[in-house]
Amino acid sequence: MQIYLDNSATTACSEAAADLVARLLTEEFGNPSSMHVKGVEAEKYVKTAAADIAATLRCKEKEIVFTSGGTESNNLAILGSAMANRRSGKHIITTAIEHPSVKNTMLFLEEQGFEISWLSVDADGEISLRELSEALRDDTILVSVMMVNNEIGSLQPVAEAGRLIHERNPETVFHVDAVQAYGKFRIAPKKMNVDLLSVSGHKIHGPKGVGFLYIREKTKIRPILFGGGQQKNMRSGTINAPGIAGMGVAAREIYKDLDTGTDRMYALKEYFSEKLLTLERVSVNGKIGRDSAPHIVSASFPGVRSEVLLHALEDRGIYVSAGSACASAHPSDSSTLAAIGLDSRHQESTLRFSFSIHTTKEELDRTLKALAELLPVLRRYRRF
Repeated sequence: MQIYLDNSATTACSEAAADLVARLLTEEFGNPSSMHVKGVEAEKYVKTAAADIAATLRCKEKEIVFTSGGTESNNLAILGSAMANRRSGKHIITTAIEHPSVKNTMLFLEEQGFEISWLSVDADGEISLRELSEALRDDTILVSVMMVNNEIGSLQPVAEAGRLIHERNPETVFHVDAVQAYGKFRIAPKKMNVDLLSVSGHKIHGPKGVGFLYIREKTKIRPILFGGGQQKNMRSGTINAPGIAGMGVAAREIYKDLDTGTDRMYALKEYFSEKLLTLERVSVNGKIGRDSAPHIVSASFPGVRSEVLLHALEDRGIYVSAGSACASAHPSDSSTLAAIGLDSRHQESTLRFSFSIHTTKEELDRTLKALAELLPVLRRYRRF
């Protein structure tokens, strides 16, 4: 029996989404930009996906720009808005626990002369609205805050932050990385004062290599890819009709039974976290209840390096993560774990367990049993 608990890295593509992707790759394979009937047919699938996704966000279809995934969406949001608004100022605010696709883009902008303010987080990985308020300035052109942290599942007060930002300056662009939040929460960007919102298809049982950026109407942003002018010049390049169609199906499916799915995952998270805490020398990072994400549990196992425990679990058919899949070259080098105050001993022994709507209690019980058997043995061989 294989147990997959790395759903924050990627999810299994749903059968309906995969079937539609295959059909658009092999049968209805026209280029959506072509004027003949094959192109028109493909374009219909893209428009249907845009409508389905817009319905989940309660926004307009024209506010959805399709990308290759979360990383491109984040880059387009940050670089595009920075370039479009730099005459108004060069001050940008973000947090200390952002995904590498945000963090490294900010570092690039810093090299280009922009000033970046990094908000701290508390022990649960949450920002302070007071610190955000104090950081806002007249020349702040962009604020970027992830809704759900990909490593510990902390949930940021996005709606409150959006209101605060726009009360201070309606022209300041507010970007939210919702890659780990979309499909887990009901998100209404307009109501939450969000101008830009990034999403990736493969986190919601859609195909890899596709995502979207919500761009609120009249938001000042420039493209970062140039070419044939597809998607109203905002994102040039041949439109990925199969991936977009599959993502549309996945979005429709996951939001159809959203409350049921999230309730199940919250129950599993609480159960699994409480059982983990009964094991010797195990701690859970971040919050457990409904003021956190429903699908992520971060736990530290002092005395065992995360990579060692990860592979020991893998030998038993249990798949977990030692950190963000996008920083896999250095899985123990986590700015998030450092930001919440974990010492090196706990950082180097942390694993992330992430669930999906398909995760079962039986799988978690088998994982807990494996951990209870493995930890005493592995700790005998190495202590730190």
